[in-house]
Amino acid sequence: MTNIDRTSIEIGNRADPPPPGHNSSKFAAEDLRAIVERIERLEEDRRAVGNDIADTFRKAKGNGYHVGALRTIVRMRKMKADDLAEQEAILDTYKHALGMLV
Repeated sequence: MTNIDRTSIEIGNRADPPPPGHNSSKFAAEDLRAIVERIERLEEDRRAVGNDIADTFRKAKGNGYHVGALRTIVRMRKMKADDLAEQEAILDTYKHALGMLV
């Protein structure tokens, strides 16, 4: 989050008081409205990105890729190498115990 974002969100932690004669409740209401509108725009952006991701998976499926495997690969690529190695070792142990590894 940038400093500008933090500043616009931290309503109660203003460094400078409003100028004399300024209607602070009106100022707070305007600030609150700006925050709510920003959240609404970000949620709209999030929905658009979600739709783009879904479209990409549909196209991949249409090209013959296995969507479940793609989701697993994306999740694995986000993991730290040590965490991934630990998960794979645990899975191998479980598979071996269940007779799934030869």
